[in-house]
Amino acid sequence: MKTLKTLKALSALLSYPSADLQATIPEIAALLRAEGLIDAAALDPLLSRLAAGDLYDLQEDYVLLFDRSRTLSLNLFEHLHGESRDRGGAMVDLLAMYRAGGYDLDGTELPDHLPVLLEYLSTRPLAEAREVLGDAGHILLALAERLARRETPYAAPLVALVALAGAGDSAESQALLSAPDDHPEDLAALDAVWEEAQVTFGPDPNAGCPVSRDILARMEPAPAAR
Repeated sequence: MKTLKTLKALSALLSYPSADLQATIPEIAALLRAEGLIDAAALDPLLSRLAAGDLYDLQEDYVLLFDRSRTLSLNLFEHLHGESRDRGGAMVDLLAMYRAGGYDLDGTELPDHLPVLLEYLSTRPLAEAREVLGDAGHILLALAERLARRETPYAAPLVALVALAGAGDSAESQALLSAPDDHPEDLAALDAVWEEAQVTFGPDPNAGCPVSRDILARMEPAPAAR
């Protein structure tokens, strides 16, 4: 099965910045253009920032943007279920989909973390990937809009995913956008995020995020399902 390298690249770009990621930005830029699945030029500002920025500044900005802003959380079910029991059931269903596709989590991120979902979808047929992204289209659209409001280059990957999903404005996306933008210094919300981070669904909570490994190696076809 052909690996959708664009989705692997977007997974990497939406993950916590690392030195490995910075080193592979030129290769990521080249494969995005070569595969032609999205408007690669729209990601140039983010690619340039990641390649040339101070790593510690990039990491701090990432945490403030995604980890301290609940309305910008990359954990997709957070936007639908919050901390309700329904979120746990949805997680179980998502894990079942991953395992049926021969994909096992090997890090500490939750199954609904967008980079994890993109990593999985990169191993699936394009039509299936579009369908799954379409199911989350209202969340992706809301995230893209909120990121655009903050004038951050991280909006571009979400805009690309919205296009891949074929998502349009809907009552569901407007309902998500009706919630006020939260503030990264909301310590109560941050405490709640940290509490949720203690929940692990992968086999080894000490394995580390897969994005911290060689990014280029992850852009090779995944092994066949076991």
